[in-house]
Amino acid sequence: MSKLTTEVKKSNIQTDQKRKLPSNILVFSHLRWDFVFQRPQHLLTRFSKIFNVYFLEEPVFENTSKAFIHQSIREENLYVLVPHIPEGLSEKEVLLVQEKLVSQFLNEQSQKDFAFWYYTPMALEYTRSLNSDLVIYDCMDELSNFKFAPLNIKKLEQELFRKAHVVFTGGYSLYEAKQHQHQNIHAFPSSIDKQHFEKARTYKKAPKDQVDITKPRIGFFGVIDERFDIDLVAEMAVKKPQWQFILIGPVVKIDPASLPKRENLFYLGSKTYLELPEYLSGWDIALIPFLLNESTQFISPTKTPEYLAAGIPVVSTPIKDVVRPYGDKKLVHIATNSNEFISAIENELEADKEKWLVKVDEFLMQNSWDLTCSRMLQHIEKAVKINKVININISTL
Repeated sequence: MSKLTTEVKKSNIQTDQKRKLPSNILVFSHLRWDFVFQRPQHLLTRFSKIFNVYFLEEPVFENTSKAFIHQSIREENLYVLVPHIPEGLSEKEVLLVQEKLVSQFLNEQSQKDFAFWYYTPMALEYTRSLNSDLVIYDCMDELSNFKFAPLNIKKLEQELFRKAHVVFTGGYSLYEAKQHQHQNIHAFPSSIDKQHFEKARTYKKAPKDQVDITKPRIGFFGVIDERFDIDLVAEMAVKKPQWQFILIGPVVKIDPASLPKRENLFYLGSKTYLELPEYLSGWDIALIPFLLNESTQFISPTKTPEYLAAGIPVVSTPIKDVVRPYGDKKLVHIATNSNEFISAIENELEADKEKWLVKVDEFLMQNSWDLTCSRMLQHIEKAVKINKVININISTL
């Protein structure tokens, strides 16, 4: 991960001298830290240069007589907390145990000033009674549209909007859908660690499980779930048996046995964030083959700028936050079916990438996770300042 920009460091100095932000952030997440390195990991590793960050995952249930939180360190000032809860408890009992564990954790800290950072409104069910002077909601997805979403998640999100001092969204389309629900909401779409993915342009050695796969290689990395258009990829594999399709990532919410099997389809499993540029270096084309359904209505795929930084042409279905800005700026091909995908891929396999790469690099210069963190921090500082003024005014009544 790159170092924080000078802009962020200056904001840190302002924080210490003027704003008096909380020293700690407690993050409530529906995602596992070690699952896939994505938006929360990008943001929070950078914020850990400014705050102590505690990332609280959803509980694991096991044969234990006593509930506890297991704490592990990932980087300096960055900790992952995993609640371990006895099996067999009712839903209500689980929530009570979670509330007790979080309360105990907060009481045990020598530093009491905690900001609460939510990735899921469901965490309100066990944190509603806990107070913080700074509540942040990073609304990275429309979770209510996902498969197996809890029935009460929309109601809880409305409660979280009332509780939050500042809200961020994971893309422009999600911002447009939510902007009237909070007075201090800001769009922060997927960003890029450009330096990391640019390594793919110069790697020469192929990974062991990819080295024997012939070219051209058409690749995808990410979670393979209900958003992924399996049929689209299968159709392309049938129509273009001379092309090799490489799929990297965990299979979630769908039966792995249902995935199509062909000699030119390769499922390489999960890879670490550090390994990705090595695999990308051997690809000719990258795919974003997402279905157009409720679960993809507001997504802003982080992989879009990552593919581009690696110097690989991209073909995507018409996901709103890919069409705008990447499709509109002719940085990514937009296709709606297997024939259009094949046509776009064929054109790119023959195209000269030099001018396109210049446009890509010019666009990505304006986009980085460091800048995103810096701009988020400015909004957080303003929210703290406004909240302090409100509290002072109330106290004088």
